[in-house]
Amino acid sequence: MPSFVEHLTGLVAHHADLAYLAVFLAALLEAVPVVGSVVPGSTIILALSALIGARQLHLIPFLGAAICGAIAGDGAAFWIGHRRQREILNAWPMSRYPGLIAQSEAFFHRYGTLAVFFARFVAPVRAFVPLTAGALDMAPRRFYTINITAIVLWACSHTLPGVLAVSVFERYRPLIRHYWFPVVIAAGLIAGIAFWAIRRCRGINRPVKPQRSP
Repeated sequence: MPSFVEHLTGLVAHHADLAYLAVFLAALLEAVPVVGSVVPGSTIILALSALIGARQLHLIPFLGAAICGAIAGDGAAFWIGHRRQREILNAWPMSRYPGLIAQSEAFFHRYGTLAVFFARFVAPVRAFVPLTAGALDMAPRRFYTINITAIVLWACSHTLPGVLAVSVFERYRPLIRHYWFPVVIAAGLIAGIAFWAIRRCRGINRPVKPQRSP
């Protein structure tokens, strides 16, 4: 799968007109039940967002494509669930994934209507919660209000970090070329100290087992 994403990124870099279509389809397919568990839509969007920082793509059309694709996918899944009710949850191909359906229902019952918001950021249930929300007869107006808000935030969170990272890299490329080795060493030391501190804290907070008297 990483090789597929890398190939797609290279293809889009040479055919920028296809980028927005690829982003739309990635967001759309990721919202389709079962298919969304296979298609790495978020990974594709995050990878392609780097081309914005490299000035090969434009931010607003990119965000628009991601948002529209996700709205279309989630909206279609909710509409199907709303029309078919619980029948759709027991039909093929959903019947082949009883664990994910049960997880989606539990997620929905635990968080209520906010499950629609949280699910947009949780990969295993992202593709199933909109369908489940429709099947459990959630009000359409409430669903679309919460869902669209979550999608906008999701699209920004998957696009802007890549744009920022590439922009910073391009701006400070001369410094990075000269000082990459000390930076790597410092990052490794910081990660090592953080790991040691976490292990240390866990050891301190771990309850001491009472010793048995002989």
